[in-house]
Amino acid sequence: MRDDTPVVGVLALQGDVREHLIALASADAVARPVRRPEELAGVDGLVLPGGESTTMSKLAVLFGLMEPLRERVRAGMPVYGTCAGMILLADKILDPRAGQETVGGIDMIVRRNAFGRQNESFEAAVEFAAVPGGPVEGVFIRAPWVESVGARAEVLAEHGGHIVAVRQDNALATSFHPELTGDHRVHELFVEMVRAVR
Repeated sequence: MRDDTPVVGVLALQGDVREHLIALASADAVARPVRRPEELAGVDGLVLPGGESTTMSKLAVLFGLMEPLRERVRAGMPVYGTCAGMILLADKILDPRAGQETVGGIDMIVRRNAFGRQNESFEAAVEFAAVPGGPVEGVFIRAPWVESVGARAEVLAEHGGHIVAVRQDNALATSFHPELTGDHRVHELFVEMVRAVR
């Protein structure tokens, strides 16, 4: 283990937590599940996994995590959201469900389930500007896309004419699930973001 090995949490309220823990460990991070505010306080960065964004936001409120999450993201903690996690990082959702909240952090407008229903899920090679070594294999499961971004947000990837990866400062988001492919280059990118802030 390196001397500068960061501790990266995965929000473990709902969704594909285990896959992210494995991907982060393979990217040279100490990976931990986060369910409580005191666990959030002990990490250098955080992954918001895929799952069901409305359920995740309601559980974050219920577990007392929503405000601490917002505070840490505003303070510059590196955060990476995949699929539902991208929705949680959006400053605005185009079609929110009643009572749905976001953590915010990226000046973007996101459309939920934009690529279709569960049975329309697909895999695709995605040209990802910040990741060397050729396209990233993306798994799109009821995936959102980004309708538009503000001036501070950088578009890192598109698919089918739609924005599917964005970065703003220490926040990174993808519509797709790289943790399901065995290709951990996006997680390596995120771990380097965390390391740079530490």
